[in-house]
Amino acid sequence: MSANRVFKWGGIASAAVLIAFGIAAIVLGMNGGSTVSSNLKQEYIFGSPDMTPTAIQPEVKAIQVEQQKTSAAQIKAKVPEAQRFTFTTVEAPSCSVAGDQVTDGTTARCFAQYMRIHALGASSGLTYAQMGRYMAKPGTPIQFTDFHGATNVDKYAVGYSSDPATSRPVANGARDTWVTETALTSALNLAYTASQISLFGIVVGVALLLSGIGFAVLALGGALREFRFPKVQRTHETTPVAGGPAA
Repeated sequence: MSANRVFKWGGIASAAVLIAFGIAAIVLGMNGGSTVSSNLKQEYIFGSPDMTPTAIQPEVKAIQVEQQKTSAAQIKAKVPEAQRFTFTTVEAPSCSVAGDQVTDGTTARCFAQYMRIHALGASSGLTYAQMGRYMAKPGTPIQFTDFHGATNVDKYAVGYSSDPATSRPVANGARDTWVTETALTSALNLAYTASQISLFGIVVGVALLLSGIGFAVLALGGALREFRFPKVQRTHETTPVAGGPAA
């Protein structure tokens, strides 16, 4: 088989493979995005009125004030600097979903950002790891609390008893709220990730499809058939012999 024929059919085969993979990637990407949207719509999630950058600002400010108060209380209680809280940053999202239904990855991510602010409002600006596991008994030394009425020390917990059979420490409700919030926002952020992956799949599919069409045009249009292996051409010249007869 000649080199030209090999290149021609190789180009056609490559084009067919690229077009097939491109179509498959586009179909899978569209199906993935449709699944995300369909599942979100079934949850009937609507943004609350405060889920706009302007409306959420008072809550953001209140959280920041609580964090500052906690920091001041830790300094006053002479908590070692290495043990003081490093507070999470609280900022108003730039997006808005107030009154809107969450139907795609973008709105899901936006809703999750506002949910985090609501959770921080309930926890006075503390994250899950910074909150105490149990409600603290009245009179508990403040250095053994999270400075918001909860503790990790069993003996200071409400409902604690030295008898394991009767000990029933009361869980910190704010910490439980944070767990619920984290689970929900993780699901919403996962929906956003899935939608972005599906979009990426569509973009890659279009790129593969266009590349395949390009290969097909080149192969069928005969551009590759113009390729030739270089050949060495030899020229024979006659050199006149000195003293020979004149031409």
